[in-house]
Amino acid sequence: MLRSIIFDMDGVLVDSMPSHADAWIAVSKEIGAKVSREDVYEIEGANHILGIQWLFQKAGKQVEPHLYEEIKRKKVDFFSANAHITPFNGMFECLRDLKQHFSLALVTGSDRYTVDNIMGDFFPDVFDTIVCGEDVHYGKPFPDPYLKAVELLAVEKEECMVVENAPMGVESAKRAGLFCVGLPTYVPPDKLSAADLVLDDHPALYEYLGKLVPSNN
Repeated sequence: MLRSIIFDMDGVLVDSMPSHADAWIAVSKEIGAKVSREDVYEIEGANHILGIQWLFQKAGKQVEPHLYEEIKRKKVDFFSANAHITPFNGMFECLRDLKQHFSLALVTGSDRYTVDNIMGDFFPDVFDTIVCGEDVHYGKPFPDPYLKAVELLAVEKEECMVVENAPMGVESAKRAGLFCVGLPTYVPPDKLSAADLVLDDHPALYEYLGKLVPSNN
């Protein structure tokens, strides 16, 4: 029986990845890496450690350990100062209805500061558990973020499902042994083919989730 639904944040709850991509692009210029928004969408879901490693690989350089915090701070500062974030239409209402029947969790590669601000602005008191990028050493595509969410929810894997919109997020969920629904917000549907089910768009997601709500009959 389904007891818990776990959501990714960027691209599932809020339309934010273009702003994240612009922040990574701004940082990339400082280290000599050339990246596009489409490049960043491919690694969506990674925490800052993996994101920074990826940038340095693009630049053909080795990242020095002492640079991680500095680069992370620059990326977060740029995002905070320039981001344009909006919740997807209907998402809050969908979560509000689901919360009456399921425990809800959020699993994201974003940092706690950013997540707290977005949750406070758009989804206050919705989630029972939140796992952010710094809460695990190995972020997506490793299974650790979703395994931590299952542990915090105190449910069995068979009692959970995940909603993800990024290839690395889908891989993380499947490696954790969870049923995963793919939502192709920023990438083509075939990039999410590892998911158990790939939906067309947010209206299709709302319809699917609505059918999971137990009938009063």
